[in-house]
Amino acid sequence: NDVMQKAGHVASLDSPVLLLGETGVGKDVVANAIHYSSNRKNGPFVCVNCGAIPEGIIESELFGHKKGAFTGAENDRKGYFEFANKGTIFLDEIGETPLSTQVKLLRVLETGEFMRVGDSKTLKTDVRVIAATNKNLGEMVQKGTFRQDLYYRLKTVTLHVPSLRDRVEDISHLVERFALEFTQSNEILYRGFMPEAIRLMKKYEWPGNGRELKNFVEKI
Repeated sequence: NDVMQKAGHVASLDSPVLLLGETGVGKDVVANAIHYSSNRKNGPFVCVNCGAIPEGIIESELFGHKKGAFTGAENDRKGYFEFANKGTIFLDEIGETPLSTQVKLLRVLETGEFMRVGDSKTLKTDVRVIAATNKNLGEMVQKGTFRQDLYYRLKTVTLHVPSLRDRVEDISHLVERFALEFTQSNEILYRGFMPEAIRLMKKYEWPGNGRELKNFVEKI
């Protein structure tokens, strides 16, 4: 409730938001809630998993590229920041981005300007940035693996999303939600879980958090 209340307070602002928390706690859910409660709700909401994009092509994915910029670039291509214009871009696993890319991310955050790979023309985008990580960016700054200036720019507003073991009272609600979603989409009759089963689930620590709980409910 505290996290969602704070998310509601910052939704109307255009400031960057940094979401912190373990893997699987639902940082993407919070980012989604911020966007659809904001003045940009009618604009695009673009999700980018920075950790899933190879280092060699991440700048092309984020900023686009010019035809002929590299082998295989047969046409001009827009990047995620262009697609997110007038909306919100959610950069998940921001700690996985290379230092060279971090410089360009800082420029977009501060000026809204960027260049496609292989192009000399400066483009502009009007986008709100929400970033998320399960890493300690402060420690990464000290080790030199994350830019200090980008870190301070991102952490203008910081929200900590708690782990599932720190909010066990949510488990019964989440189980019901996950079970209904799964059974309805697969046309399975759902009769609910026995109270004893819910109590047993609340005793487990769920290291994979909400994502692990969802997979477990589907398996059962």
